[in-house]
Amino acid sequence: MNANFPTRDLGDTEVIAVSDGYLQVGFGMLSNVDEQECEEIQRSAQVSELNAVHINTFLIRRKGKNILIDSGAGGVKGWGGRLIANLARLDIQPDDIDAVLLTHAHPDHIGGLLSAEGEAVFSNAELIINGDEFNYLEDDENFAAVSDRIKGNFLLARSIFKKYQKSLRLVDNGEIFPGVFAIPLKGHTPGHTGYRIEGSKSSLLIWGDIVHFPHIQLLKPEVAIAFDYDPQLAAETRTHLLERVSLDKILVGGMHFGEQGFGYIEKRKSGYGIVDIE
Repeated sequence: MNANFPTRDLGDTEVIAVSDGYLQVGFGMLSNVDEQECEEIQRSAQVSELNAVHINTFLIRRKGKNILIDSGAGGVKGWGGRLIANLARLDIQPDDIDAVLLTHAHPDHIGGLLSAEGEAVFSNAELIINGDEFNYLEDDENFAAVSDRIKGNFLLARSIFKKYQKSLRLVDNGEIFPGVFAIPLKGHTPGHTGYRIEGSKSSLLIWGDIVHFPHIQLLKPEVAIAFDYDPQLAAETRTHLLERVSLDKILVGGMHFGEQGFGYIEKRKSGYGIVDIE
């Protein structure tokens, strides 16, 4: 039962896009593009709420295991918070999750790991994160160098790492679970990671935060967002990956890819676009 969530059957593996809800981002947070052009692109793509950024998580069901990629925002800063209710619609309780794989440790990806009381939500889950991401956030020199807003993000991440420390696993790249591979996609954060999921019939790539506003950043891959740790590297990673997934016709899923969750990317005269997979 997938309760009408976007689902991809990879053979022995099922991947379900499970929404955590939305957050709002002003176009002033984007660089290399002006706000009026952003509005025009969103309108021409028939986006109803121009500044809404959808938050996806992905549930991998394989051979009796439930693996979650990211946890959404969990209501942090008033963002999202729908994940647990949506998992329940899939007959999945938090204790049923065997592992949570993180693409990176921004609040809208890790906020759902802690309850309002500050306890671990997924008490039976292994927590998996890129080693460079973890080490960056645990480094006190890095903490001292960032703004107060970013300090809050560090403190949230550190509190989560502490609550999950007994089940924390640091990874770099390669196979994490059978058929699940970590792929470094650095730039957005020091350890931003995608996950390639190989089923018996087909495969797909969960690419994390390669885009926040898909219509804008596919059309103009050079557009960075204020949340990027290294905006130039993030744009280079995006450009390189868009070339690859369009050329090789790789199905992708993104945390901010819209409610459809999945799509193919095609190269166009100017930039890239989403192919309607239905």
